[in-house]
Amino acid sequence: MAEVIRMPLLSDTMTEGVIAEWHKKVGDTVKADDVIAEVETDKATMEVMGYVEGTILYIGVEKGKAAKVNEIIAIVGKPGEDYKALLDGSNNGTAAPAKEAAVPAPAPAAAPAVSAADDAAVKEALKNATVIRMPLLSDTMTEGKIVAWNKKVGDTVKSDDVLAEVETDKATMEVIGYADGTLLYIGVPEGTAAKVNGIIAIVGKPGTNVDAILAAEKGGGAPAPAATEAAPAATTAAPAAAPATNAVASTSADGRVKASPLAKKVAAEKGIDISQIPGSGDGGRVIKADVDNYKPSAAPAATTAPAAGPAAPAFVPAGQEGFTDTPLTQMRKVIAKRLSESKFTAPHFYLKIDVIMDKAMEARKAINEVSPVKISFNDMVIKASALALKQHPDVNASWMGDFIRHNHHVHIGSAVAIEDGLIVPVIRFADQKSLSQIAGEAKGLYDKAKNKKLQPQDFTGNTFTISNLGMLGIDEFTAIINPPDSAILAVGNIKETAIVEKGQVKIANIMKLTLSCDHRSVDGAVGARFLATLKGYLENPVTMLV
Repeated sequence: MAEVIRMPLLSDTMTEGVIAEWHKKVGDTVKADDVIAEVETDKATMEVMGYVEGTILYIGVEKGKAAKVNEIIAIVGKPGEDYKALLDGSNNGTAAPAKEAAVPAPAPAAAPAVSAADDAAVKEALKNATVIRMPLLSDTMTEGKIVAWNKKVGDTVKSDDVLAEVETDKATMEVIGYADGTLLYIGVPEGTAAKVNGIIAIVGKPGTNVDAILAAEKGGGAPAPAATEAAPAATTAAPAAAPATNAVASTSADGRVKASPLAKKVAAEKGIDISQIPGSGDGGRVIKADVDNYKPSAAPAATTAPAAGPAAPAFVPAGQEGFTDTPLTQMRKVIAKRLSESKFTAPHFYLKIDVIMDKAMEARKAINEVSPVKISFNDMVIKASALALKQHPDVNASWMGDFIRHNHHVHIGSAVAIEDGLIVPVIRFADQKSLSQIAGEAKGLYDKAKNKKLQPQDFTGNTFTISNLGMLGIDEFTAIINPPDSAILAVGNIKETAIVEKGQVKIANIMKLTLSCDHRSVDGAVGARFLATLKGYLENPVTMLV
């Protein structure tokens, strides 16, 4: 059955989004991991994935036009499938249905996906209810875990009520249903994850046939139509009696496994050999659902090693072998994905420099005697970096694929280690703020990060990143660039070190800095000049106050 794609909630303050660009048109075939459009919100322009496979049957919002959150922006299904019932009243009051001007799929009429009775039941149910789906709460989110439901089935809800709290890869955020009525159905228990766009609740009039909506979502409740030449078989699940153990993924003539990029990625994350997975996609292509449903056959029992010779006493272990498998958090999944992409896509090179921190230590002590908040060395590095970036705008840049964006503002991301991984709160316009303002704002952001209360505006928009492990006793290290930044600064510990100055050996407090640069946008000389300016600010802090 055809599936609707709605305008997702891309930030906590978003009420509508403008279609900045369509990457697909009516008649195009799409995969679950395809980016179908770019949407401009009140915070940023972000990519929208449909998370469904099929053919684009309908586009309801033209490029440059706005759509309310939860409004239908597209429909995906089989060529020729009748999708009109999904439009009739299915916007659930969020906005008027899109005009019929959208081009219908260029395919001959096919047998209806559901019986007339089932179709009528779904149509009637959708007139009286709003389907609440897992929203896209960050640009890297693929699923969210329900931390808590604030409502229970039978409760009356308003359009601005917070229905649930959802843990994403970045933070715990609130989900608003944008619908009035009674909570008729909760589809995801607390502590359980749901894919983006999956049904998590239904709100509507008491007595609404919720089962019809759910059956239609799953494609149940009616016999499936026969496959046509325009729509090759792409079943959602193999029949129970099928000998899955004997099937393997289809391979091309050169021996490569036919699989979607998303399926390959998920298989690699799970440590599964994708060539062993039966493919249910077009021509035996392995899709994500095949990986999710794959159950490897039991491995043969290992044979016992022969006993050791009598020359030495037999070793008796104090305990048994064991391990603990820890499920990946949403944050850890995204850290793995984004940093892998950065490391293996951006050509990194590294520049190192030693900074004498004697005057900075004296200045910090004097500043803290009058500052309303305690100034840390990291605050001083943030301020010095921000000022240096204003002088070297080529470092304050973003690699955008086919062009380099030179940012006129300076937003410093300061990496923070929390229990689930790493997050980068952003101090905006850091070059314009005093040390005490930076210190106060940084402390507030770090506290929110550790309590998982950061909102998207708190961790997006960085133009440069600082990672400080010196506070943990690390002398020096190299950091992986935080895309789309062109550089990241690794800050080491301040350590007493013997140095030679004017022929004399003396003890100085040395801090080692390492700048990781993306060679596509930052050249070696550019990075070196930036580090020299940064060193000057830190070795003579009074220059930061001029």
